[in-house]
Amino acid sequence: MAKIVLFGATGYTGRLTAAALTAAGAAPVLAGRNAAALGALAGELGGADTAVADVADPDSVRALLGRGDVLITTVGPFLRYGGPALAAALDAGAHYFDSTGEGPFIRDVFERDEQARRAGVALLSAFGFDYVPGNLAAAIALREAPRATGVDIGYFIASPGTSGGTRASMAGMLFERGFALRGGQIVPERSGARIRGFDVAGRSRTGVSIPGSEHLILHRAHPGLRETGVFLGLPSPAARGLQLTSLVFDAAARVAPVRRLAEEAIGGVVKGSTGGPDAATRAHTRTWAVAEARDDAGRVRSSATLSGVDPYEFTAAILAWGARTALAGGVRATGALGPVEAFGLDELTAAASAAGIR
Repeated sequence: MAKIVLFGATGYTGRLTAAALTAAGAAPVLAGRNAAALGALAGELGGADTAVADVADPDSVRALLGRGDVLITTVGPFLRYGGPALAAALDAGAHYFDSTGEGPFIRDVFERDEQARRAGVALLSAFGFDYVPGNLAAAIALREAPRATGVDIGYFIASPGTSGGTRASMAGMLFERGFALRGGQIVPERSGARIRGFDVAGRSRTGVSIPGSEHLILHRAHPGLRETGVFLGLPSPAARGLQLTSLVFDAAARVAPVRRLAEEAIGGVVKGSTGGPDAATRAHTRTWAVAEARDDAGRVRSSATLSGVDPYEFTAAILAWGARTALAGGVRATGALGPVEAFGLDELTAAASAAGIR
């Protein structure tokens, strides 16, 4: 019988996702490196099957899966550790979901599109707060302005907390070249290359450009789309600081010895799997995703704003929904897919609302 496997179950996002799955009536197999921690988590959730697997032993990851299964992986940083889970899903013929926000890894997943089609599976990368709400907001805006040639998406968080895994992922991306949709083509573009303002719930907020899944996805359904921007909301001084930092790291990344030394230094300071914001902090966090569709003259023709809950709460809930829906045969296509492509706009809108973003 096909099953849901949650790899990285004892990490911060993994634990939240495990709780969301069991609350929805699913019976996931909890997988990770530490048998004792897995057993303790299974006990907290009222009992669940567990399996030991480690990305350092790819065969152990492959052994988790059979054809028709659904794999959720929260094991990051994905640029460093994500490959074995992706390869295992493709080899096994299992649908794949991950929680990454790392643009270069998302692009790696989309480069497996043909392989996924041949395997008859769907690959759903960045299926969390990064970047489901922006894809959804953009699809709503573009539905109202189907002839738009440009769309900008901004992500904004009030009172944010971050997990150790998120900080490790952010650090790992410092040396990676980003990308964007420019002139109808995916082109290299460093993170922080652009800064712009958004109207967010009646307030002006600043966003700095980042590589997101929207660059890779939106123009597939809207062939007239020539420009896509994805922006992370930061206070203006921090946005300028990130812009300057990205210039420095972009230059350092071109010098192999400098890059290696800097990566070792950052790795010694930033650790993954070190917990994250507690329930009380998450309860006070609010988020927005804003999309603006523009014409050739740069005039905004349509906009959509989604608002909702803490990013980690949303990520856990939407991952659980996506995996359960895929297990039930609810994915509409195969290949490397965006969230709207996989489930449809109306279905995804309803699922996002149930997960706390409306």
